[in-house]
Amino acid sequence: GPDQNLILLDEATVYNASHLFGFFSVFNSDAILNTTLFKEGMPAEYGGRISSVLDISMKDGNNQTFHGSGGIGLIASRLTLEGPLEKNKSSFIVSGRRTYLDVLTKPFVKNSEFGGSGYFFYDVNAKVNYKFSDKNRLYLSGYFGRDVFKFSNDYINLEIPWGNATATLRWNHLFSNRLFMNASTIYQDYKFELNANQDLFEFSLFSGIRDFNSKIDFDYFPGARHQVKFGINYIYHIFQPSSISGKSGDVEFNPEGIQKLYAHEGAVYIQDQFDLTEKIQLHGGIRLSLFNHVGPYKKIIYDPFSGLPEDSIIYSAGEQIKTYGGIEPRLMIRYSVNDNSSVKAAFTINNQYIHLVSNNGTTLPTDIWVPSSALVKPQLGYQYSLGYFKNLRENTYETSIEVYYKQLQNQIEYNEGYTPSPNENLEQSFVFGNGDSYGIEMFLNKKYGDFTGWIGYTLAFTNRNFPDLNNGETFSYRYDRRHNLSIVGSYRINDHWTFGATFVFQTGIAFTLPESKYFIEGNIITHYNGINEQRLPAYHRLDVAATYEGRKDRWFQSGWNFSVYNVYNRMNPYFIFTKYDGVFLQDPQITIQAQQVSLFPIIPSVTWNFKF
Repeated sequence: GPDQNLILLDEATVYNASHLFGFFSVFNSDAILNTTLFKEGMPAEYGGRISSVLDISMKDGNNQTFHGSGGIGLIASRLTLEGPLEKNKSSFIVSGRRTYLDVLTKPFVKNSEFGGSGYFFYDVNAKVNYKFSDKNRLYLSGYFGRDVFKFSNDYINLEIPWGNATATLRWNHLFSNRLFMNASTIYQDYKFELNANQDLFEFSLFSGIRDFNSKIDFDYFPGARHQVKFGINYIYHIFQPSSISGKSGDVEFNPEGIQKLYAHEGAVYIQDQFDLTEKIQLHGGIRLSLFNHVGPYKKIIYDPFSGLPEDSIIYSAGEQIKTYGGIEPRLMIRYSVNDNSSVKAAFTINNQYIHLVSNNGTTLPTDIWVPSSALVKPQLGYQYSLGYFKNLRENTYETSIEVYYKQLQNQIEYNEGYTPSPNENLEQSFVFGNGDSYGIEMFLNKKYGDFTGWIGYTLAFTNRNFPDLNNGETFSYRYDRRHNLSIVGSYRINDHWTFGATFVFQTGIAFTLPESKYFIEGNIITHYNGINEQRLPAYHRLDVAATYEGRKDRWFQSGWNFSVYNVYNRMNPYFIFTKYDGVFLQDPQITIQAQQVSLFPIIPSVTWNFKF
C-alpha cells in the first residue's frame, strides 16, 4: 500500500505525494536537485516503512548570480527565483505553482449536471543556506501545499481538501576528509478532510498526522571503496485518526471531543558499504527500532457480549501504554558479471509502526493514519529480491529485470460491514491478518541520441488474508494493480523543436460494493457479498507534447510548450460513489447503485516558458 513507501523531501516525510489523486506530483521539478529510489534493498539509514524509499533533495539556490524561471499556461502557472543572499556564502530559492482548472472549467460545467464541480492546488518550495566556514553549513527548507477538490451533481455533493506541510533545519559539519555529520530538526504535517452531502444524509471526516523529528547521521570513509554510515533518529507523532460528524434525516451525531493519539519512535543504525573483490560489492547494515504509544489516552472497555462500553481506563500525559521494538537486518550483494552487466540480490526485514487504514467500501480517498497500540501490532515485512541489469551499445541502453517477494504480517482492515461512526476507540473497528506481494519488473531505457525514452512494465500480485474477513478466504488488496505499463518517448528534431509522448496503463483498483443497507433497532447494517470482488475499469491514457526552445545566447530566454492530455478522451474512473434508493431511518431496506466519476477528458494546453 502507499503507506508502506517512505517518501522524503529534504528528510521530511511527505504523507501524500500527489496532487489531485496523481494528476500532478507534489514535487515541483523546478525546485528539485536529485532523486534517489530504493525499490528493494532499503539501506539501514531508512526505516519506518516496509517497502521502498524515495529520497528527494531540493536545490540550494545559485550563490553567484540571480536567476528566475517559470511558465504561464492554460492549466497552471509557475515561478522560481534563486540567487545569492551573500555571494559565495549564502543563497536562496523559492518556487511556487498554482493551477486554475476550477476557473477554466467553470463556464463549461456551469449549466451541466456537474455545475458545482472544480479543482485547484497550489504549493510553495523554499530553501536558504549559509556557509559559516569550510566545515560548517546551515540549511533551512520548507514545503507547503494544498488541494481543494469539489464534485457536485444531482445525487451527491463532495468537497475534499488535503495538504502537506514540511520544514527542515539541517546543520552539516565536516570533521575531516573522512568523516562528516548531518544534524537535522524536522517538522511534517498532513491534513485530510472529506465533506459529503447526499439527499438527507450528510457526512464529514477530518484526519491528520503531525510529526516532530530529530536525527543525526554520520558518514565515514575508511578507504576509497569503503563507506560506513551510522546515526540515530527520534520522532514524536501526533495522530488525529478521524473526526466524524454527520446527519441522517433529523438525527445528528457529533462527538463531544476527538481523541488524539501520541507516540514516540526512535532508531539507531549502522551500515557498511564496501567492495569484497573487484566484482563483488556488499551493502550490509542493521537498524534497531523502538516505538512507544503514550498518553493522554482514554481506553474504553467493551462488554464482550453486547459490544457496549462498560468501563474505561484513563492514561495521563506521557504515561506508557504499549512499547514495541525490533531488529532490522539489511543485506544487498551485487556481482558484476562484466563491465556491462550485473546481478543484484537483496534481503531486508522492516518494522513499520504506523498504519494507513483503507475503507474497501469506497474508492474515495478516505484512508486514515493510526499508530501501533496495545491492540494494533506493528507491521512486519520480509522482502526478497533478485535482479539482472545490463547496458547495451556503449551504455546507450539500460535494461533490467527484477523479481521480488514480500511477506507482510500484522496488516489491518476495518471490520466487515464497517460504517464510520464517532467511536472514540477506532481500533475496536479493526481486524488483523497477513498478506503478501510478489511480481516481476522489466525496464528498458534509451539514454542518448535524438530519440530517448523508456518502457517499464510491472506484473504484480498483492493479497490479504484475515480470519475475520471474507469467510477467511484470501482476497486482492485495494491497491493491487495487476498490470502497470508506462511508455515515454522524446524526439529532438533540431535545436528548437522536441516532440514527446507518454502512454500509461494500470489495472483498476479493487473495491467492495455493498449490496444493501438495513436500519435495524437503531443500527445501520451494511450487507456485502465478498471483499474487493469489484474493480474500477482499467486506467489508460495517451499524452503528447511539442516544445519549442528559443535562442539560448540571450539573457532572457523563452519557449513554448503545446500539449494534449488524454488524446483519445478516455473517461478514466477516479472514484465510485453509491447512489441510495430509499431514505435512512425511514425505509427498512436501502438499495444501492454504483456511480462512476471521471474527472478529466481531453485537455489541450499551451504554456509559455521563460528563464533569465
